[in-house]
Amino acid sequence: MSLTGLFSPRWPGVALFDLDGTLVDSAPDLAAAVDQMLEQLGRSTAGINQVRQWVGNGASVLVRRALAGQTDWEPARPQDEALFKDALAIFYHAYGQINGRHSIVYDGVEACLGRLAEHGCKLGVVTNKPEQFVAPLLEQMGLDHWFDISIGGDTLPVKKPDPTPLLHAMEALGGTRGTTVMVGDSAADINAALAAGVPCVAVRYGYNFGQPVDALGADAVVDSLAELL
Repeated sequence: MSLTGLFSPRWPGVALFDLDGTLVDSAPDLAAAVDQMLEQLGRSTAGINQVRQWVGNGASVLVRRALAGQTDWEPARPQDEALFKDALAIFYHAYGQINGRHSIVYDGVEACLGRLAEHGCKLGVVTNKPEQFVAPLLEQMGLDHWFDISIGGDTLPVKKPDPTPLLHAMEALGGTRGTTVMVGDSAADINAALAAGVPCVAVRYGYNFGQPVDALGADAVVDSLAELL
């Protein structure tokens, strides 16, 4: 895949986008909710820079990372599960109130979506964010009108890097492996695309647990979606 060939009369017919770190910088809201959760549990806050390193695998993993204070954590002991469940409930409540308040749409996103739509491309969101938060964030950001489908991290029994959510969205939009592209910011997105057998564009500005995305196997890596125009 070449960047100059991304927008053509026939390809792509379907474009699937990750949400957090690809379309929207939602870390400020996520960090605020995480810190509210930690404060309520009597713990020190994490701050936005740390939370940026933890985003990408869904709310449950984010909360586990926040409780552990690091990206990797040991399997929870039975007595830790009650704490996790309490923490997750606190986070969901806090994030539900904050979702979209401080988030911004990344530069180049609107132009990219507009150009794809001009070519008749069907657009979808495939994210690990819990489904209940996806539509409100897209609406708050003024992006909801672009997308024909959105798949959250709990819409199906599995989430990225499993390829099933991508394949589900692709088929729902009438795409095939030869006419679909995935656009994301993390290893979860790239690995899901590789497993699904669809080309992938990775953005460097998002959340990939503090690691560069260039060596993860994406077909193209860009600093802005405007580079695809």
